[in-house]
Amino acid sequence: MSLIADTPKPPYYAVIFTSTRTEGNNGYATTADRMMELALQQPGFLGIESAREEVGITISYWSDLASIKQWKENVEHRVAQKMGYQHWYSEFKVRISKVERDYGAEFER
Repeated sequence: MSLIADTPKPPYYAVIFTSTRTEGNNGYATTADRMMELALQQPGFLGIESAREEVGITISYWSDLASIKQWKENVEHRVAQKMGYQHWYSEFKVRISKVERDYGAEFER
């Protein structure tokens, strides 16, 4: 499986979540796995890319703004958001962007 999301032809939307973590796991990994399970079931979810060093960046891709709103309001996701505010992140920012163009290449190794 590629670490780069296989997104459809634009337009679609990207939710960019940038964060710095607090010390310790505090249930983070288990919740992150559950959020991925839920997102995969969410109408309009197209894929995700994530990387973490000093700053974590997770980009989820969505077919439309209504799908993003539904995901934000998902009950289990709301609980995870609250845990994030209280325990997992020392700071974070969410940005929502419309993707109008994308391009790339796949390379054989």
